[in-house]
Amino acid sequence: MTEDAISLEVSEAEAGERLDRFLASRVADLSRHRLKQMIVDGEVAVDGTPVTQPAYRLRAGERVALALPAPAPAGPEAEAIALDILYEDEHLIVINKPAGLVVHPAPGSPDRTLVNALLHHCGPGIAEVGDPHRPGIVHRLDKDTSGILVAARTAETHAALAAQFKEHSVERAYKAVVWGEPIPPVGTVATQIGRHPVRRQKMAVLREGGKPAVTHYQVLRRFGGSPAVACLVQCRLETGRTHQIRVHMTHLGHPVVGDPVYGGKTRHARRTFPETKALLGAFPRQALHAFALGFVHPVTGKTLKFEVDLPSDMAELVNGLERLRPGGQARHGG
Repeated sequence: MTEDAISLEVSEAEAGERLDRFLASRVADLSRHRLKQMIVDGEVAVDGTPVTQPAYRLRAGERVALALPAPAPAGPEAEAIALDILYEDEHLIVINKPAGLVVHPAPGSPDRTLVNALLHHCGPGIAEVGDPHRPGIVHRLDKDTSGILVAARTAETHAALAAQFKEHSVERAYKAVVWGEPIPPVGTVATQIGRHPVRRQKMAVLREGGKPAVTHYQVLRRFGGSPAVACLVQCRLETGRTHQIRVHMTHLGHPVVGDPVYGGKTRHARRTFPETKALLGAFPRQALHAFALGFVHPVTGKTLKFEVDLPSDMAELVNGLERLRPGGQARHGG
């Protein structure tokens, strides 16, 4: 990328003007906030000397110089990133996403995302499918949630798959390791979910407002006695709200192990034995995996269903929990 340098002379009429206001009136391509930040960062010079005070008063005849940053690319760029492909044809592609891979570019993750990988693997045609900043993406998984995701390769497929998700006809099932033991062991959580009223980066169960969210859960395995210190739980989504499983399990009082946003310091963590607490507390991400996905192929009409095993890190966590004696202490030896 290149930058274009510009030089502006202060007229008699502009004498006494603040530097930031002068630039805002002369440089239409950048916001006043961006120009002010460039001044503070020392990227603006007056008569060859950097000036870092936005309120600097200009004099007639002074020359103000700065370099305009090159425009950002119109959309994400293709990058050669390995993909675990479960299925693909000319209409769609199904991926087993590893934990740590962001689905689409966003602030803080401008590249090395699934979208960048799809652009490389599928070719430039997918860039025209759906949102240009997240081409091909129909639904998403959080960065640290692993599992199955489908992406569209044509506009028609994108629209048809999006309609299935909107109608809640897509089968979506997850496995999670949670603190404690949900009671009853099989149940349904039905709430309204929306933005947390104070912490806007979080989602929350709301008494009023938000959108309906329904999760069906089932305890598959219990670890460390009765009541269990942790459980492997299966969750099936009837709706697909942001962070739905993580919010709902926390709402039940059984947060997903390793969840940095909704986990908190639970009563379950406080009452477990040191060895168990170390095992669960050391898990580096939310222990959540999208293991099953089913939908109707928009073109062939065939029902497609995919299932994948737990990734190695979650499998190792479960194996470690299986070795717990009743009470939550680890068994050692053969």
